[in-house]
Amino acid sequence: MINIKILPHAEYCPKGKDIQVQRGTSICEALLENQINIEHACEMSCACTTCHVVVREGFKSLNDLDETEEDLLDMAWGLEPNSRLSCQAIVSGTDLVIEIPKYTINHAKENH
Repeated sequence: MINIKILPHAEYCPKGKDIQVQRGTSICEALLENQINIEHACEMSCACTTCHVVVREGFKSLNDLDETEEDLLDMAWGLEPNSRLSCQAIVSGTDLVIEIPKYTINHAKENH
């Protein structure tokens, strides 16, 4: 099992949380399975940026970004060099520390 430490986020995880997940699970799936209801407007199909996370530790252990994810990340709020779309980031063999950004771009939620 791999440990993912989620840093505190006012809306999704106010106190932060440590969760245990199986290798091969996406970060988004792991969060949702552990009642951390991160936005995922495209239902994890790599078509939006609402599930954007910043991987503070363990970034290099994740699968490589593909071109679609790279292009979408360019539109994410608060993009950092260690940003990933959590629906595309697959947990492998290293514990992770992730931060859910304060804001997200979700036109459906914002009534656009």
